[in-house]
Parts: sequence; structure tokens; C-alpha cells
Amino acid sequence: MPVPEVVSDTQSADTAAVGAGLDALDTPTEARKPVLRRVLATWLPPLIALVLFISVWQAVWASAIYPEYQLPAPLAVWQEFAGTVVDGSIWGIVWVSLHRAVLGFLTSVVVATPLGLLVAKVPVVRAAIGPLLAGMQSLPSVAWVPAAVLWFGLTDTTIYFVVLLGAIPSIANGLVSGIDQVPPILPRVGQVMGAGRIDSARLILLPAALPGYIAGCKQGWAFSWRSLMAAEIIATSPQLGIGLGAYLKQGSDFNSMPGVIAAIFLILLVGVGVELLAFRPLERRVLRARGLATAP
Repeated sequence: MPVPEVVSDTQSADTAAVGAGLDALDTPTEARKPVLRRVLATWLPPLIALVLFISVWQAVWASAIYPEYQLPAPLAVWQEFAGTVVDGSIWGIVWVSLHRAVLGFLTSVVVATPLGLLVAKVPVVRAAIGPLLAGMQSLPSVAWVPAAVLWFGLTDTTIYFVVLLGAIPSIANGLVSGIDQVPPILPRVGQVMGAGRIDSARLILLPAALPGYIAGCKQGWAFSWRSLMAAEIIATSPQLGIGLGAYLKQGSDFNSMPGVIAAIFLILLVGVGVELLAFRPLERRVLRARGLATAP
């Protein structure tokens, strides 16, 4: 009778080995690179691209193809930028726009999240406002500025109204797309385990739809930032302060091309900074937790 025991032990060992192999496949592999290699891989390509861009810019300026008032030298733009840093005005300009963008974006997330849940899970709501959300997402935010000025005047309400209408559709549609890709078995398991509607949304749908939700938030931030710039360029008033959009408008009003280009670079710098410091680490963390990305 010892033979069956040997066979049974062998089958158990094989089953354990197979289980261990499957667990190993499900476990994200993290091969961390040396710090120097990570820094070079992250920062060296953008620096090379920046140097090449400035070199081409300098060469075109030196060739005098365009007059000075249309294409200033890189040094002139740098002097304009350095001047705002030296006199300290750059910090106020960036703060005026950045705090508006962050506050408007966070408010958009609070409004768009339950709206996206309703559209995704209630067929009547999706049929009623789903096409409207898609249409509003494709509508240029600058189109809302004249109407907002007539409704609310030259106030902060106008700025935030335009930002909200720029960000909410993208965030809501991103959440709807993420929920649509959730496997149907997950909500059913939650129902079997006694989860109600709120618990199912909070503990199952939102975590499962997180990649799509974050993608929608990234797009919502981009739309809110663009909407803010459009609102600040058109709705200018001493009561509203000087943000990046107003700073860009000032350069245009005074025919200062160095000021215009410096403002464009500042707008780009803030947008890229928010992407690198906030959204990219969050997205990488979520993907890594799902085994879809390795550690840097």
C-alpha cells in the first residue's frame, strides 16, 4: 500500500509547484536600476531636446529670416524671464493661476465623480446626458468665456465657471470608460457578499476603474489648465489680478515678443511640472500595483 502514498505526495508536490509558479507570474517584477542611470534616463533626453531646440532657434534668429519683433533671440527671452524672477513678480503670477487651477480642478473632481457613477450605472441618466457630456468635452472652453463674463461679470466666478465646464466632462467620461471596462463578475461578487450600492461603488467600482479614472483626471487637468488660460486672457481686470494668461495678454498688448514667449514657456513649465510631480507618480503607482508597470 505505500505506492499510492508516494503517488499522492508526488501529485501534491506538483500542485504546489504549479501554484507557486502562478503566484510568481502574478507578482510584479521590480528590477530597480542604479540611481545615476534612472536620473540620466529621466532627465537627459529632455535636456538634449531642449538644447537642440534652443540651438535651432538661435540659428534661425541669427540668419535674420524674421525681424526682431517677430522672433527675438533666446537671450532676450531669458532676460525677460530672469527679470520677473529678480523682481519677484513671477511667484505672484504663477500663484494666481496655479491656485485657481488646483481649486477648480479639485472642485471638478468632487462634482464629476458622482456624475460619472450615475451616467455609468443608470441607463436613463446615460441616455439623457451621456451625449451631452461627450459634446461638452469636444466644445472649446474659450466659447464659454463671453457668456460667463455676461453672466457673472469680471469676477473670479467667471474664471472658475469656465474651468469647471472644461474639466468636468473629461473626468466624468474617463470614469464612465473605466467602469465600462470593469469585469461584470466583480460587482456580482460584491452583491453576493452583501455590499450595497454605496459600498459597491466605493470598494469595487472605483478601485477597479482607477486606471481609466486617473486618465480622465489627467485629461481633465489639461482641459482645466487650458480653460483657465483662455479665461485669464479674455477676462482681464485689476480685481482679478495678474495670472499667466493676463501676463501673456500684457506682452501682446505692449508688442513685447520676449514677454509673450516667456509667458508661453511659463505656462508650459507649470503644466509639465504638474504632470511630472503629481499625475505621473500616481499613475505609475496604480499600474505597478496591478502588475502592469515595473518600478523605475
